[in-house]
Amino acid sequence: MLGCAVADELYARFPQLREGKLTQLRASLVRKEALAEVGEHLRLTEFLRVELQPNARTTASILADTVEALIGAIFLDGGYVAARMSVVRVFAPLFARLDAHMPKDAKTRLQEIMQARQQKLPEYRVVGEHGQAHARTFEVECVLGPGLSAKGSGSSRQRAEQQAAMAMLEQLSK
Repeated sequence: MLGCAVADELYARFPQLREGKLTQLRASLVRKEALAEVGEHLRLTEFLRVELQPNARTTASILADTVEALIGAIFLDGGYVAARMSVVRVFAPLFARLDAHMPKDAKTRLQEIMQARQQKLPEYRVVGEHGQAHARTFEVECVLGPGLSAKGSGSSRQRAEQQAAMAMLEQLSK
């Protein structure tokens, strides 16, 4: 529901953009970090009671899931139009910051390079996870073929994949 409402609003705002660019913008708005930002703006942590480890705090994942659940509840209660209006209202600061000409992320750029060369697409493998559940760090390896790999790390698998793709792009540019 959330992805549909965001896509609908993006198409209304940027009817001239190609599908791939709209998809990229949608993905930037429905990712965990963006949803957590919306949750913080709505001050949802004041209304959450979550059983966490001692000295832990509400994570971005919990906030993101809460925002999705809230939008889903609005949809179930009031239908698509009410949910879409709510998405437009609470995502207003994020929509306002959007740049239709925003550069592509590292994974997308790397994939496009490999497709243009008609070569095998990158493969991403989690090679390590460290830390406690609420503060986990992921290590990911990006592999293009025998002897050609790069590693990245981040607080989520997606961030680690982006870092690995960026490291691979740097290798390819040398």
